[in-house]
Amino acid sequence: MAKARVAILRTTPETVVADYRRLAELAGARVALDPSVETILKDNITWHLLYPGVNTTPWQLEGTILGLRDAGLDRLVAVHNRTVVTDPKKGERLNKFRAVYDRYGVPVRYNFEDAADMRWEVYRPRAPMLTLDHIFPEGIRIPAFFHGRNVVHMPTVKTHSYTTYTGALKNAFGGLLETRRHYTHSTIHKTLVDLLAIQKEIHPGIFATMDGTTAGSGPGPRTVTPHTKNVILASADQVAIDAVAATLMGFDPMQIECTRLAHDRGLGVADARDIEIVGDADAAEERWSFEVGVNAATGMGRLLWHSPLRVFQKLLFHTPLVNVFVLGSAVFHDWLWYPTLGRRTVDAWLQDSAWGRLFERYPDDAGGPWPHAERDPVQAAA
Repeated sequence: MAKARVAILRTTPETVVADYRRLAELAGARVALDPSVETILKDNITWHLLYPGVNTTPWQLEGTILGLRDAGLDRLVAVHNRTVVTDPKKGERLNKFRAVYDRYGVPVRYNFEDAADMRWEVYRPRAPMLTLDHIFPEGIRIPAFFHGRNVVHMPTVKTHSYTTYTGALKNAFGGLLETRRHYTHSTIHKTLVDLLAIQKEIHPGIFATMDGTTAGSGPGPRTVTPHTKNVILASADQVAIDAVAATLMGFDPMQIECTRLAHDRGLGVADARDIEIVGDADAAEERWSFEVGVNAATGMGRLLWHSPLRVFQKLLFHTPLVNVFVLGSAVFHDWLWYPTLGRRTVDAWLQDSAWGRLFERYPDDAGGPWPHAERDPVQAAA
């Protein structure tokens, strides 16, 4: 198997946007992506509420846009997805994505099944599927809009109660699968590998940037403990960037089912011996000893998706009874945990962390004062 390249840089709030531009160059965005087609920006709204280490950061978004345009990729479009527990329009506002998109003239579209401009069609993969064809025997439906366009994923470095870590592979989960994607939780690792195989068939190019300026450890992907780590990553190999991020957090990617399976099927590289690290290579030697935890919601999910209780899945999750669990998640995360515990963490991050203070400097709309002197060359020329 050919070596994969992962770029990693140490960064600061003062240099982070410029560092993302350099990162895209080091990781080979110009080669990985086709400049003759449109490029989908697939940001990550894990939680519509602001919480450090959980969602794409505005500086990641800004730096990635500028790095792509440096590489000649001028036709950019953002696509948001909706889950049963997240509101993307609320999320893009509270996490200041909309201000960045508006500043750089990037249109935003939504892949909801009821969105007028997003048609969902059955896709017949050429690659053999591990699980999706069994979960959706009537056909795997994906947005027709994704065909023939590049995609750039923008996850953060964090743990996940179901998958150990979450990164570029998991970021495709929301974009490509419809709202019934929760049907796949029992075989989530195989699902992520199937989705990567599909991406390789429908996208001319795939790329990812990953933000570890504030990384999350614990019962992710939402109620994590944030840690300042000051690193950013990028790669055209979705498996390799996830493998490096997982290794940073203290996990062995060859022992994580999704990265191991993807490696074994030739969809990417998870073995460190076959990954070339460029940039601040010594940063990739860090080990953070992160831990995977559970909270009330993810603990219940583990029981119902991965224990013998999974025999009740069709009754509980394929019928209107699923709304009980959707409401339960909202009550726990948004109405109980966030106001009592999460808000204190957010306030401390905004006040005491240099990254939190940088977030505060981003305006709520594109017309406000901007925290960096970086200018989009397209705008400057105009």
